[in-house]
Amino acid sequence: MRHFWRRFLRRRSTAIGLGILIVVAAVALFGPSQFPQGPFAMVAKPFVPPSGDYLLGTDMLGRNVMAGIVYGARTSLMIALSATALAIAFGALIGALAGYYGGWLDEVLMRFTETFQTIPFFIFAILLVAVLAPSVGSVVTAIAVVTWAPMARLVRGEFMALRNREFVQACVGVGMGDGQIMLAQILPNCLPAIIVTGSLMVATAILTESALSFLGLSDPNVMSWGYMIGAGREFLQRAPWLCAIPGVAILVTVLAVNLVGDGLNDALNPRLRHA
Repeated sequence: MRHFWRRFLRRRSTAIGLGILIVVAAVALFGPSQFPQGPFAMVAKPFVPPSGDYLLGTDMLGRNVMAGIVYGARTSLMIALSATALAIAFGALIGALAGYYGGWLDEVLMRFTETFQTIPFFIFAILLVAVLAPSVGSVVTAIAVVTWAPMARLVRGEFMALRNREFVQACVGVGMGDGQIMLAQILPNCLPAIIVTGSLMVATAILTESALSFLGLSDPNVMSWGYMIGAGREFLQRAPWLCAIPGVAILVTVLAVNLVGDGLNDALNPRLRHA
């Protein structure tokens, strides 16, 4: 474990990214308790600029922008992590079955996977949310549906590379079942690649959720950073902080996730361990 952290934190940028993510997570978990009225409460006059009373100002309806940023952090992280977990689970299942068994099952599953990869993912996400009706659940489902395919191809490649290794053949020889071999023997060896790719999928999920919210395709009763930018874009000249502040929040969070992903790649990629 000590060697992992040494490799993980050998880049200063990774430590900075991890620190930012810890702050964002702390804000998402504990910040809402500081704003019991919620992010939609009208607390002051509209368009109050950032000041001592309202650190990030108020929006066109007199709502506290700071409260929106805090609740938006919770929304973005919750949706991104949930959608990524679903995408990883489904993609890993499809990839494991295709890579381990091969043959006709591999052909069918990979053609199914390629079908999803040929569809423009953001347009597909918009269509899914529109059909399912805008809500947190539909956004999570849409993001998972449009992002699982690359994970399936990654896991398939890992399983194909490992299924004929000596330790797998030994397990077959002692009568171990296919399910046990895949879960207990092959999958643990794929986890480094899955973790690194999954961390980058979180960043994609945050951007996708923000874009859907910007277009009004999210739960209207839930505050998010994309919704704040979309609501404030008509007042960009009069109150630029309405778009700038949530935009910076998205930028910094996505950048931090990517920096942590690079650090995980350094720590978990066997080709880089001795670099």
